[in-house]
Amino acid sequence: MRKIVIGGIGSVLLGDDGIGPYVAALLETHYRFDSSVTVVDLGTPGLDLVAHLSGIDAMILIDSVANGAEPGSVTLYRREDILRNGPAPVRMDPHSPALSESILIADLTGQGPQDVLLVGITGEQYEACSSLSESVRKAVAPAVNAVLEELDRLDVSYSKPDAIADLVSWWEPLADLAEISA
Repeated sequence: MRKIVIGGIGSVLLGDDGIGPYVAALLETHYRFDSSVTVVDLGTPGLDLVAHLSGIDAMILIDSVANGAEPGSVTLYRREDILRNGPAPVRMDPHSPALSESILIADLTGQGPQDVLLVGITGEQYEACSSLSESVRKAVAPAVNAVLEELDRLDVSYSKPDAIADLVSWWEPLADLAEISA
């Protein structure tokens, strides 16, 4: 049986950086996938991302990106795009996702996925204890559609609801707390 992972990357405590976990939680609570699919909040992985990439057939990641596009833009990066850009010359911190390095390491072990898609959402603000910006919130539906289109391409079954309500996330009230404590 094939194994497919949908993973949200980012810190829910840093505004738009939390879009990956937000979309992953929305998918997990609003859709039903066949048994080959696992939806997971990956947080802010470093090279431990290799463990999530190993032994699966496909990985769909959702993450905030700084690509110079208009905030809220959704850009799709395939495996080739990620590897073409190569590893960053310097990792800024131990939590850098290190996606290209993780793919290469998983490949070296013979366990890497053939299909990798990064659904990148251009972020606007990354302030601690802040909510998602309005521009990034508007990207939620296109990001969800990109994930579902990839599942269609992979011939994976899922059921969709008639309508999707906004997700009420546990971390959103933190923005209110930050305003109170200021």
